[in-house]
Amino acid sequence: MPSKPAAKADLAYEVKKSSIHGNGVFARRFIDAGERIIEYRGERISWDEATQRALDAGGPINHTFYFSLHDGRVIDGGRRGNEARWINHACSPNCEAYEEEGRVYIHALHPIEAGQELNYNYALIYDERHTPALKKLFSCRCGTPGCTGTMLAPKKRQRKKA
Repeated sequence: MPSKPAAKADLAYEVKKSSIHGNGVFARRFIDAGERIIEYRGERISWDEATQRALDAGGPINHTFYFSLHDGRVIDGGRRGNEARWINHACSPNCEAYEEEGRVYIHALHPIEAGQELNYNYALIYDERHTPALKKLFSCRCGTPGCTGTMLAPKKRQRKKA
């Protein structure tokens, strides 16, 4: 028999306005390091479908609730998603996203006090050249120590052939 969803008072998090960007997810109580906080949910679609949806919405692919999976599919948190879609990026995060058997979970990297905003490093992979204009599209406002100014993962440097 499936378990009942947790009552709102039992949840470790709540969605509120964020000083980083739009909505954010905040700890309602103390969260221990390593604690699983929430699953990132939404409709599972192909990357081609995700790209088409972004184009149909008239916006760039970076302004979506997409989460890439190891098998090449994407979770679209904007469709049948949950509160996890509101977790903002931070360069020095207090949470981490990890995939387990095709499901994505957010867990605490270290203890998080009640009232703190939850965040994880999006480390977005973008194959095209990281121009100043592209970095501006993916700009970061986290303000954490070591902020890189972008949500993009650093490009891997290719070794020059001898």
